[in-house]
Amino acid sequence: MANVTRRELGRLAAGIAAAQALPLRAQSPAGSAYTGPLTGVTTGIDGRHFDPVAETRDLFAATPRRLRFQASNRSAAEAWQKTLRAKLTDLLGGFPAVRTPLRPAVLETRTFPGYRREKIVFDTRPGSTMLAYVLLPSQARTPAPTMICVPGHGRGVDDIVGIDEQGRDRTDKAGYQHDFAIQVAEAGMAAVAIEPLGFGCRRDPINARAGLSRKACEPVAGSALMLGQTMIGWRVWDIMRTVDYIATRSELDANRVGCMGISGGGTATLFSTALEPRLRVALVSGYLNTFRDSVGSLAHCIDNYVPGILNWAEMYDIGGLIAPRPLFVESGEKDNIFPIQASIESFGHVRDIYATFGATDRIEQEVFPGEHSFWGKKGIPFLSRWISA
Repeated sequence: MANVTRRELGRLAAGIAAAQALPLRAQSPAGSAYTGPLTGVTTGIDGRHFDPVAETRDLFAATPRRLRFQASNRSAAEAWQKTLRAKLTDLLGGFPAVRTPLRPAVLETRTFPGYRREKIVFDTRPGSTMLAYVLLPSQARTPAPTMICVPGHGRGVDDIVGIDEQGRDRTDKAGYQHDFAIQVAEAGMAAVAIEPLGFGCRRDPINARAGLSRKACEPVAGSALMLGQTMIGWRVWDIMRTVDYIATRSELDANRVGCMGISGGGTATLFSTALEPRLRVALVSGYLNTFRDSVGSLAHCIDNYVPGILNWAEMYDIGGLIAPRPLFVESGEKDNIFPIQASIESFGHVRDIYATFGATDRIEQEVFPGEHSFWGKKGIPFLSRWISA
């Protein structure tokens, strides 16, 4: 045993005495029954309310949603769509009045079994450059129908085009996104997989130094809010400019373009397809829900929020702006951030809007036995059927 000095023994004895003087609860926090200032209080709090989520849910119930869907025929529904699109554009912060030059460039071209993959860049607005991968099936008849593929929170676009954490090729479609851009190419459609703001190479240096999986939605999304804009609006504009880029490529059919994404990519897909009429079909994975039950009740990234939106519409009203264009929704039974019952409820409302358009054959939902992940079993064939029509 190492020698212990008198001073060290004194310190040890003082520490033991101090510990013995503390209440038992303070010594054993793991077993403590103390949960906060109201622990043990039984009087003086009757009729008081301390749960802020319960309070906000009451506020949700009382919001007017002045532009909620109420149309009873197609003509009225189309008028409603026009009005809500204008309001939604305003809530997102608006879009640039001028489309600046794309200045596209191909950085790399590689050939894989069944498809060719290009790494490209183009500018979406002054000071903002998009990185993307174009996957063109080897046997595709050109110009090919094209899906814009948007990843969710994670490493960014690499995670949907078969690139692992070390930048190497992978073939096992790992992760919760399952390389769905490759799945699109394998189904015979071209894919343009884009890097969302706040992920991958589109991050600030401080967040980028923290590792590949570190998102950088903060501070960018917060800055957008302080500027009277939103991260959703900026990402929607990126998708609109991606449609512009597709129109410059002779191998890609600008008249047959769709959008798809998982989680945050599903958010971007829903809002973009609601506002961009050139998008002919959409697959929303792991997102369609209610604002009330998802971002309003559970911890979510700041990039999900649109100030004031519940004064005008719920998420299913936004989904209704896609009608009558084909829409596929998939939801995991065990999704812990977009609760399944609210996803089913929301889909039912969107389907009612499609019914007003006489287009219930163009909307489907698959509830699959899984968690928050991309599924695609019925969704990709749905896309292939409608975008090739």
